Amino acid sequence: MKPGFVYIITNKYQTVVYVGVTSNLPQRILEHKNKKYPTSFSARYDISTLVYYEQFQWIGDAIAREKQIKAGSRASKNKLIQSINPTCKDLFEEIRDLMTE
Repeated sequence: MKPGFVYIITNKYQTVVYVGVTSNLPQRILEHKNKKYPTSFSARYDISTLVYYEQFQWIGDAIAREKQIKAGSRASKNKLIQSINPTCKDLFEEIRDLMTE
């Protein structure tokens, strides 16, 4: 099985959040930033700032964690973000080269 990531992205004003899962975080965030899917939720609300992520050895674990985070309230998502990123800076530069070998 592949490794996996769960991530949270937000818009410029931090009014909307999106929780996702992927096996290649840098590639997926670039897809959000470039609006690869123009009619998607993230494209419509201009959501592309990576504010939180977790890495897992197995994609199945990341999927389970995504469901857990999605089931939580907005306040719980905000608390999660604040736990590692209190200023809500874009973490993309931190993970840009994560998948290079």
